[in-house]
Amino acid sequence: MTTTLLRTADELHARVRHGRRAVVMTMGALHEGHATLIRTAREIAGPEGEVVVTVFVNPLQFGEGEDLDRYPRTLDADIKIAEQAGADAVFAPSADEVYPGGEPQVRISAGPMGERLEGTSRPGHFDGMLTVVAKLLHLTRPDVALYGQKDAQQLALIRRMVRDLNFGVEIVGVPTVREDDGLALSSRNRYLSAKERRTALALSQALFAGRDRHAAQEALRARAREVPATHARAEALSAIGESRAAADAHAVAKALPGSPSAVRAAARLVLDEAARLDPPIALDYLALVDPADFSEVDDDFAGEAVLAVAARVGTTRLIDNLPLTFGTLGAAS
Repeated sequence: MTTTLLRTADELHARVRHGRRAVVMTMGALHEGHATLIRTAREIAGPEGEVVVTVFVNPLQFGEGEDLDRYPRTLDADIKIAEQAGADAVFAPSADEVYPGGEPQVRISAGPMGERLEGTSRPGHFDGMLTVVAKLLHLTRPDVALYGQKDAQQLALIRRMVRDLNFGVEIVGVPTVREDDGLALSSRNRYLSAKERRTALALSQALFAGRDRHAAQEALRARAREVPATHARAEALSAIGESRAAADAHAVAKALPGSPSAVRAAARLVLDEAARLDPPIALDYLALVDPADFSEVDDDFAGEAVLAVAARVGTTRLIDNLPLTFGTLGAAS
């Protein structure tokens, strides 16, 4: 398969369409995470469909002092990766093609969800992101668009925009791709020195610690349901709880058994230790949120949640997250 490079929407619209068009939107600097998105798009589009990869570094979603100027531009390499993963075309428009006449006066507002977490750290970022996504959806006219779950808040906002504004497109989230050591793939990883990369592992390690605490809590709840409601049950649960608490007393301090607080505490312990490394990690946020609106969940929360983290290592800002589900076993009787 030979991947065609397209520079204008007219070139893209002139292509004959037979099946479904699946679009993967990127800012270039493609890596295996993007390749996974493209391969998934190929599966969804099928042999009769078409996979289009967009490459556009969107100036609207970079704030003052962020890395727009140094963001990697590697179009030739991007085309090769897209071709190997099964893309039919790479759509790499200029800024004038996307924003004729300069920056748009009318933009998409991300609303309250866009002001939390990433929105607090990067004001206006999500307005710029949604504006370019809306533009690219109109320009590429896909049946389905795919986005990585590593950018969980971005994915949630795109889904909300598509639903609220009646875009006729299916949105598919694809799981985060990680290195063998757990670090989430990101175009910004190339900025890290060897020492910084070792420190950066704390992001995924913190998430895994929270996930493991959650799994231990769910196992405890499962055992609680299996034990009859007797005095012996209470003693058994107390012993289990004391044993787990002794294993990592700092992480579960002040956290209710089986609660989101314990998950946050376990993740926080890893990040606190990473703050003492050389170089240290500078935490931006650690949050356990409801993916419906990215508000923090309470200890009585039940349902899907996202454990999210953002931090700087040196001059590089990284994000990561893991999905968790609370309350699937029901409350112990």
